[in-house]
Amino acid sequence: MSKGTLYDKVWEQHKVTELPTGQTQLFVGLHLIHEVTSPQAFGMLRERGLDVAYPKLTHATVDHIVPTADQSRPYGDDAAETMMAELEENVRDSGIVFDDPNTGNQGIVHVIGPEQGITQPGMTIVCGDSHTSTHGAFGALAFGIGTSQIRDVLATGTIAMEKQKVRKIEVTGELGEGVTAKDIILTIIRKLGTDGGVGYVYEYAGEAIENLGMEGRMSICNMSIEGGARAGYVNPDETTYEWLEQTDAFKHEPERFAELKEYWESISSDDDAEYDDVVTIDGSEIEPVVTWGTTPGQGIGISEQIPEPETLSKEKQETARGSMKHMRVEPGESMEGYPIDVAFLGSCTNARLPDLRAAAELVEGREVDPDVRAMVVPGSQRVKAAAEKEGLDEIFKEAGFDWRGAGCSMCLGMNEDQLEGDEACASSSNRNFVGRQGSKDGRTILMSPIMVVAAAVTGEVTDVRELEEVVAA
Repeated sequence: MSKGTLYDKVWEQHKVTELPTGQTQLFVGLHLIHEVTSPQAFGMLRERGLDVAYPKLTHATVDHIVPTADQSRPYGDDAAETMMAELEENVRDSGIVFDDPNTGNQGIVHVIGPEQGITQPGMTIVCGDSHTSTHGAFGALAFGIGTSQIRDVLATGTIAMEKQKVRKIEVTGELGEGVTAKDIILTIIRKLGTDGGVGYVYEYAGEAIENLGMEGRMSICNMSIEGGARAGYVNPDETTYEWLEQTDAFKHEPERFAELKEYWESISSDDDAEYDDVVTIDGSEIEPVVTWGTTPGQGIGISEQIPEPETLSKEKQETARGSMKHMRVEPGESMEGYPIDVAFLGSCTNARLPDLRAAAELVEGREVDPDVRAMVVPGSQRVKAAAEKEGLDEIFKEAGFDWRGAGCSMCLGMNEDQLEGDEACASSSNRNFVGRQGSKDGRTILMSPIMVVAAAVTGEVTDVRELEEVVAA
């Protein structure tokens, strides 16, 4: 097993006891909750007459069901309004801080935690959402959990988990033009498989990772779960500290920041740390990546051809054929030129300010193809406000994009933002499963934000490097 890694250190520091099941009981430093997975857990507490053990270590927002076009109450969807009302009651009764849409702090749970400095290195973080792995970008151990586990964390402040192995993924070299963090993680998932990380957490390292800003690191850690890993993280460094120093948590408390920084530096993986596996990928060879199928692992470089199913492992051949039928593609074809109907720029993977800046810079002076329905959904109200202050909203609107409020939106189609019929969507989100964006016949092509823009203005999947004035992200 691994030794001397950040994972090992933080795990040991949060261990309460070893359980008879062989699992470890871990203390939870931060519990993030939202409106979809928490109501049942609060109901279980009420049935047992239990209170929330650590309300100050719990933080709530609303993201999955909140409308992005019109957030006036009551919501048009009765189920959404019910979930919102129940969350409001639960947090009020429990004394939990709630970033509702009236605060100016509401947004996707994996966006608001980092931007407010709630997410910090060395923490154990859980949330009833699979993409909680996002927070690992700060050197935290962050896990998505189920409803019964949410109940346990609310009631005890702890969780029972099995320790995983650690795989170090080194991405070396310098990224090329038009290549982003999204292309890195899609490449990793493609190479290792959607189940390649089962039993592991991923430590991302190497020059290409270290040169990324925090937003890029979050994009990569966000999709760790798509590769089957239980979590993913990046060791904290000066890039991490500079981000945190400017957040609400520390900008007025320099002494506290200095004290914690000493601890944060101590938890990084040792130079001689032992790993269960090490994988090296040459970042200079990565090109813009798009998916051709119905899993995040079914991706190719934009210049490559869709593979013959027979060239894949036996267990993947049937899935590949089904995916090709759904997506209406054939082996040997390129995804370049694939017509799209919708362009979606948003999600907890790619809806932060630098994502919007890069996309806006590329789209400025261009227009969305008249046959494409395009939307931009900022990851939080703070991101939205900052983008509007810079005039990014006007750039998008002038180009023909719909500028929305903060939320998960079309990433999973739990509100009015959904695909219709068999529409094809160029999406900066994280999953392309059948039905993911609200229609069982809809087709989703995952790609980076600037690739979404390229598709939006041309009406088809396009190599962003072929557009003039390409912006690196």
